[in-house]
Amino acid sequence: MDRVRKQIRVRGIVQGVGFRPFVYRLAHRFHLQGHVRNTGDGVLMEVEGSPQPVEEFLAGVAREHPPLAQITETVVTELVPTGETGFAVQPTCEEPLQFTLVSPDLATCSDCHREFTDPRDRRFGYPFINCTNCGPRYSIIRDLPYDRAATSMAGFGMCPRCHAEYEDPGSRRFHAEPNACAACGPSLTLESPGGICARDAAAVLAEARRLLAGGRILAIKGLGGFQLACDAENNDAVRLLRQRKHRPDKPFAVMVAGLEQAERLCLVGATDREALLSPERPIVILERRPDAAISEAVAPGNRTLGVMLPYTPLHALLFDGACPRVLVMTSGNISEEPIVTDNEDARKRLGAVADAFLFHDRDIYVRADDSVARTFEGQPRVLRRARGYAPKPIDLGGDFGEVFACGGELKNTFCLTKGRYALVSQHIGDLENHETLEFFHETLSHMKKLFRVEPRVVAHDLHPDYLSTRFACQLAHVERIAVQHHHAHIAACMAENELRDKVIGVAFDGTGYGTDGRIWGGEFLVADLARFDRRAHLRYVPLAGGDAAVREPWRAALSYLIETFGVVPDLPIFHKVAEKEREIVEALIRRRRNTVETSSCGRLFDAVAAIVGLAAKVSFEGQAAIQLETVADAEMTTHYPFEIEMSEPWQIDMRPAIREIANEVRRGAPAAGVSTKFHNTMAAAVAEVCLLLRRSDGLNRVCLSGGTFQNAFLLSKSVAALRRHGFEVLLHSKVPPNDGGLSLGQAVVAATGVQRQARPLAHLDTRAA
Repeated sequence: MDRVRKQIRVRGIVQGVGFRPFVYRLAHRFHLQGHVRNTGDGVLMEVEGSPQPVEEFLAGVAREHPPLAQITETVVTELVPTGETGFAVQPTCEEPLQFTLVSPDLATCSDCHREFTDPRDRRFGYPFINCTNCGPRYSIIRDLPYDRAATSMAGFGMCPRCHAEYEDPGSRRFHAEPNACAACGPSLTLESPGGICARDAAAVLAEARRLLAGGRILAIKGLGGFQLACDAENNDAVRLLRQRKHRPDKPFAVMVAGLEQAERLCLVGATDREALLSPERPIVILERRPDAAISEAVAPGNRTLGVMLPYTPLHALLFDGACPRVLVMTSGNISEEPIVTDNEDARKRLGAVADAFLFHDRDIYVRADDSVARTFEGQPRVLRRARGYAPKPIDLGGDFGEVFACGGELKNTFCLTKGRYALVSQHIGDLENHETLEFFHETLSHMKKLFRVEPRVVAHDLHPDYLSTRFACQLAHVERIAVQHHHAHIAACMAENELRDKVIGVAFDGTGYGTDGRIWGGEFLVADLARFDRRAHLRYVPLAGGDAAVREPWRAALSYLIETFGVVPDLPIFHKVAEKEREIVEALIRRRRNTVETSSCGRLFDAVAAIVGLAAKVSFEGQAAIQLETVADAEMTTHYPFEIEMSEPWQIDMRPAIREIANEVRRGAPAAGVSTKFHNTMAAAVAEVCLLLRRSDGLNRVCLSGGTFQNAFLLSKSVAALRRHGFEVLLHSKVPPNDGGLSLGQAVVAATGVQRQARPLAHLDTRAA
């Protein structure tokens, strides 16, 4: 009988997802001989047998591979049959300087959940159960290929029963590298003022539940770092956590045991359910039910809640027994510091926050915060990309070489490109302190080693004072390319939608350094991946106080009111501001001293929120805009007037809208109506400017990006207005629309500029408005 032998090399996310055991079982199904092994760039297999079974095997690899695997390339080579007998999983063969992809950390699968909740199972109640379909991956990997010795599980030797599963091709744990049980794997310890509790997992968890039910704050070592937990129905506990964590207003996320509990708190649509139950298990932003049994201090003045379901066995076991029904589950850090990962560091940094510590002894090698998503038009859209998503690659559809993009200052991520893939880091945070910068450095070093990347092209923001820009400028022997902030936003949206040709880009956010030296933020660009032309923007207004203007929206209101009326109307918001302080700021604005000119859409939202009386001062970025969105009413369709000045570039003048808003507030108009009409106004302006650009440039694709488009009300109104006029609208889903997506845009702009032997800033807009 004729025999054939073929070598199949698959690349993609094919390590740590059960690919080798899948291949083993598939080969046995078709009675083929050969072997399979991990390599430095994927999985390599050789199969030998009759032609038809070999072809069926190849089809099965493509069609039946494990659900968490992602095959990006398959190379099949004809070999000479050797007469090999049997099929084996061979030891890993590392090939130096090769590249393979890494799976993110994955939520507990249904099979493991069934086992640790079954009293008859030997892993009943074990908090670290996992298999090839779930559990830690990225957070425990030291290097590739993905073998136990290259993870933080290296110190845990498998007991005979676990090792037998590891060697058994029929087991779900065949070559599952983190495989363990209570006899040989990680274990829990609880430290509290009452002493150390480490008798067994059941006793530790029972004491943890007792503390939570008693109003205590617990620091819990999770998958990618520590979390701070308390009873979300206990108002005193939540307020105490806010006080200790120095987080006065920003919403906390909550965790509940399952979908039924989530639906008691919030309105949960079909796509929301899918996101909550997905292997990524992000925090999902949901509309809160008015009668939700939860402390108002969890999300003050907000009609949404960030809800997540347990994604580790430890979380799920915590909800057994007498645990509170809803737990605040927030990042284990102080203020804007990185999430804590080490036990001893947790004692030092969180000792003044937590009443007790729930430790385990498996090291976290890579820190990763919880991801955040919000569903829109039947799709989850990432607002913070971390655990569960990073470092999943973004396929760029073409070779972009090796580029390192530093990202921005706020909500920082960085990006490495490797051929056709963009590898965006997990959420790093705001680069405002030494600890976060250290996190940036350690993650960059790790990802460069993991993915074998040594870029010689470095992209960064135009802003000279960003720490990410300074970092780029300190690098030696690299080509540095500055990328304008809003071009990077639009390019990121283009890249994840695999667009290359020119688009209309609408970039709305709070702050971005412009090529004219001013602060941009309400921008309409005509752009591709190499160049952009700024065609329109919100009319500049002077803003006094720099960062103070972000923390104190009344300053933005004052600027818009002076620009609109010449005098400052008597509005309730100014009764909350010291008269002397207001007079000083007003004088600065009138004299254009110590002010910056800005077209920021974020500051416009701040101004309107202040004029309406919702926010004089805020404690976190975007708070005023969130409050404005919260009171909006979807039923109203009217909008305020605005003007478009056909200068070069065009300017969208919102003074007519500000005039009517202020007058309505003075007449006692409800905030809900004013907010709704303002949102409608912004959507109408987006549509009108895009119509003008379609007439002038013949473009029908519109990319919406920037942090302002996290506002779901504005996004829905803008998308609807554009589609009514026949536009094709492209949005973010894989990376955030906020500055967490900047690094992707920077990377593709820089790479495209190098490939075209052009520079992204070959066209500079130096015209003053």
